[in-house]
Amino acid sequence: MLATLPQPPSIADLLRDLGDISPSRICLRPAPGKATFRDVIRLEATSNRLFELVDGVLVEKVMGAKESLIATILARHLGNFVEQDDLGVVLGADGMLRLRTKLVRIPDVSFIAWDQIPDGEFPDEPIPDLYPDLAIEVLSAGDTPAEMTRKVGEYFDAGSRLVWVIDPQSKTAEVFTGRDESQHLKATDSLDGGKVLPGFRLPLKVVFTTKRRRKGR
Repeated sequence: MLATLPQPPSIADLLRDLGDISPSRICLRPAPGKATFRDVIRLEATSNRLFELVDGVLVEKVMGAKESLIATILARHLGNFVEQDDLGVVLGADGMLRLRTKLVRIPDVSFIAWDQIPDGEFPDEPIPDLYPDLAIEVLSAGDTPAEMTRKVGEYFDAGSRLVWVIDPQSKTAEVFTGRDESQHLKATDSLDGGKVLPGFRLPLKVVFTTKRRRKGR
């Protein structure tokens, strides 16, 4: 009797492993599993599109204009706070970070403490081997809960100490201090830098204020 060979992974298995994402976000050249960080750099330079690298698979990162605006608001407030005492650097939505071999993530906003960079000079590499002490993900239409769960776990595995997942639709946030340790914030609550950025506080109503603020006559 012939032994039964294991079934090779299917596209459905791949999509499920990546967090039940849409197949339209997968780049097939190079083939899934064969891509490297150099392909991430090449695609950004030649197509002006951002792809994360997940176990050798190129996964497009898509962000709408409003999500980009919210990320910019967060980055501005964080940057102002960090600059006061020169605590580190804040990266925007195209700041690519290599968390480990075959894993490149692009948080919508990242704070990286100078402790990770002993010589005090940010690396020249387009994808440095650094992790976000604070990673911020602003949910877009194509993001899935399973994908976010995977990302949060990867951040903490890499060394992150704080992750904020911002939901523009419900105007809420999920604050993670560990892979399985989180707090749900309502629209009336405030983001807190905790042990990563002591003293930093930002009301969510400020984060989600995307209307023009008219001055009184």
